[in-house]
Amino acid sequence: MVKLSVIVPFYNVQTYAPDTLKSLAANARDDFEFLLVDDCSRDETPEILARAERELPGARLLRHERNGGLATARNTGLDEARGEYVAFLDGDDWLTPGYYPQLLHTIEELGCDFVRTDHVQCTARARTVHRVPHGRRSVVMDPREVILPADRSTSVDYAYAWAGMYHRRLLDEGVLHFKDGLRTAEDRPWIWRLHREAKSMAVVGLLGVFYRRGVASSLTQIGDVRQLDFIRAFDQVIEETAQDRDAALLLPKAVRTYCAIISHHLGSIERFEPQVARKLRSMSAAAMKRMPQDVLKEALDSMDVQRASRLRRLRRRPSSTAEVAA
Repeated sequence: MVKLSVIVPFYNVQTYAPDTLKSLAANARDDFEFLLVDDCSRDETPEILARAERELPGARLLRHERNGGLATARNTGLDEARGEYVAFLDGDDWLTPGYYPQLLHTIEELGCDFVRTDHVQCTARARTVHRVPHGRRSVVMDPREVILPADRSTSVDYAYAWAGMYHRRLLDEGVLHFKDGLRTAEDRPWIWRLHREAKSMAVVGLLGVFYRRGVASSLTQIGDVRQLDFIRAFDQVIEETAQDRDAALLLPKAVRTYCAIISHHLGSIERFEPQVARKLRSMSAAAMKRMPQDVLKEALDSMDVQRASRLRRLRRRPSSTAEVAA
């Protein structure tokens, strides 16, 4: 029986994939499988993964004939996963030796649906510990109860699928799959659904994931049209949360977070190509018109002057029917 399935998408990461694979080897166990998903890479990544399938214990190589993005690649791995537990890793990140066996032992002891962990962010030579924004550690709790408050960073804002481990029952219930085709912000609707639908969770203070930030090929570094998928992602958050039994309580958090992300992108709009920047403004204005207007007003009233003013100006921007539909 497979105890743990680790899903690792790769796309044009020939520089970093060897370190990722080496760290997986230092976490291997006879009852672990590593699902290596090649998302139609165009560099030497496929050759590196072909060697890994032969040499890495438990490795299974899954290939895409066309590039589908991170969300679709993770779904490919989820569809093939046989483990009692599931974990994720990105193809340019790495782990400390023995991290997965430790985390597996922890979640089994706690007996909850999922656990969330801290991580180390790596930018050039800098190393920074980032912690789950929830103070209670190793205590099983209801995931719904840690979504709020609306005006503070909470567990749903820590949207890293690879910072944790998940019981298979969540996969069987349809909670772990991602929105196919999302090229950025794919973790946002996923983390919200996880907290709304899972029954139990815990935060554990186990450091073992090293998240490589600032990679030139990463979408967080590229100002092209794929970045605008955050709008589709957050539209999904709003739509699903509005249908929740606790919509009146949860929507202010979802709307305020959506507004904060729009403001963030507008604040660094110079990194976008001119055509994409124009599209960002028009699509964001249309998105604000789709939000529940009473909730939106409360969200803007609760934000600092700079962000609220930027968003109010955007809200007054006229939108065409085509833009609203976008």
